[in-house]
Amino acid sequence: MSSIVTAPTLRAAGNRALSVVLTLLGLLLLTFVIGRVMPLDPVLSIVGPDADKSTYDQVFRQLGLDRPMPVQFGYYLRDLLHGDLGKAMLTGHRVTDDLARVLPATIELATMAILLGTCVGIPLGVYAATRKGRLADHVVRVISLFGYSTPVFWFGMMGLLVFYAWLDWAGGAGRVDLAFDGVVPTRTGLLLVDSAMAGDWEVFRSALKFLILPACILGLHSMAYISRMTRSFMLAQLSQEYITTARVKGLSERGVVWGHAFRNILVQLLTIIALAYGGLLEGAVLIETVFAWPGFGQYLTSSLLLGDMNAVMGCVLVVGVIFITLNLLSDALYRVFDPRTR
Repeated sequence: MSSIVTAPTLRAAGNRALSVVLTLLGLLLLTFVIGRVMPLDPVLSIVGPDADKSTYDQVFRQLGLDRPMPVQFGYYLRDLLHGDLGKAMLTGHRVTDDLARVLPATIELATMAILLGTCVGIPLGVYAATRKGRLADHVVRVISLFGYSTPVFWFGMMGLLVFYAWLDWAGGAGRVDLAFDGVVPTRTGLLLVDSAMAGDWEVFRSALKFLILPACILGLHSMAYISRMTRSFMLAQLSQEYITTARVKGLSERGVVWGHAFRNILVQLLTIIALAYGGLLEGAVLIETVFAWPGFGQYLTSSLLLGDMNAVMGCVLVVGVIFITLNLLSDALYRVFDPRTR
């Protein structure tokens, strides 16, 4: 009996693992090919335009660019299996070390943003759905449309102008005041967590002051998306017959909305929030540039402009792993919140 029960589960797990590997492999192959046909010359980025031909040829061979493209990709996969992503031309350090340094900054920023976006977006979406066609619904829809369609970099510049330059309520560029840079030991890379663990609340307050403005701007963008989707899902549920039945039975409006309708959209919202979070992790390029935030997005942008394919490939791999992990996590949460999927 146990073998009958576990065999489909093992097959499903094997198929899922194979699809994950093939997805990452295809993503790496596509990025590798694009990187090799780009007009940027990584050799010139290293030696400079004034280098002689012998120096150019020497670096060209050191980078392995004299080999056929399939051979280059094969060597890259071999090194990848040993945990080696190569060296970054941008910093001269191993790509794995660079990613370990910049990822926590983006994770801290994106996590704060998605928490703000979720905590505000879901109630707004539910509120708008329960007042469909009224003034409150129109106001929420206009706010969502404005937050979703307005460029993030414009919000960033206006935020710096108002809340930093004029009011001095928020920090400026960077993650923390220069006086506190490097004061607390790096344990997790998350500055709020590290300063709290060290008990240094001055650094904590400074880090929070610098974090809150970019996080609110990113959170506004995700809040607009989450509130729009929440409203749409709730409208679909509130028009169902079981909602009418619950109201006829005398259930309170709060119980109907949150106890019945919202519970039935929770599974859908998990996917929306997971995708929004993944988008924040890999798409916070503009806001990190505006605020000089030393994170993943700024590192990827600088690597692309330099033609540093080792760093770009490492970033692409991280993005792929992030989205695959979030999708797997969403599937697992489905089984927790929706017994029909077990």
